Amino acid sequence: MPLKIVPTPIGNLDDITLRAIKVLEGSDLILAEDTRKSGILLKHLEIKRPMQSFHIFNEHKQLDNVIKMLKEERVISLISDAGTPAISDPGFLLVRACIENEIIVECLPGATAFVPALVNSGLPSDSFVFEGFLPPKKGRKTKLESLAEESRTMIFYESPHRLLKALNEFIALFGSDRRACVSRELTKIHEENVRGTLSEILANFADRSIKGEIVIIVEGLNRKKSK
Repeated sequence: MPLKIVPTPIGNLDDITLRAIKVLEGSDLILAEDTRKSGILLKHLEIKRPMQSFHIFNEHKQLDNVIKMLKEERVISLISDAGTPAISDPGFLLVRACIENEIIVECLPGATAFVPALVNSGLPSDSFVFEGFLPPKKGRKTKLESLAEESRTMIFYESPHRLLKALNEFIALFGSDRRACVSRELTKIHEENVRGTLSEILANFADRSIKGEIVIIVEGLNRKKSK
């Protein structure tokens, strides 16, 4: 049977497709990044199917068993805590293993945090680069320096407690007047999109308690403007 990759809401539980509900209802097993969080969603959807943990700390150990079950014609769906699996979430290793074992992979369309953040930013969306989470320590400076000449719009995920650090690093590397947008709590009641230059955005968040998942959209290098 194919492996089903099922996107789940990034905040608002109503943001799930009818197809996703049907697939989850028809699954013999649902692999979930955190069964407690996913249990809330499944209860909301009134879906009662077996769940099994599948996260960054156990996915290597789980691979062989999941592949075995798929070959035994078990219907297995993979979900993450929020959004599309394998996008800064577990899933890549399993998808690769399925391909290597000639098992079909079906990825349903659905929620991904960076798409509404990019559209909301008002920055060019015809060409962009998704960087996901920057390394928290080792390799962070090297990664940022490699983006110094990037002309495409850049997309980053960041945790609330590292937002100010990231903004200061962007200012040092890209300049304080580079345009950007910080989106947090997307699709939730307190959704916020803060637009402006990097220095303006830093000032906005400097003395605030920051909560929620963060998406940072940064304007690419304007080569004509930089000359």
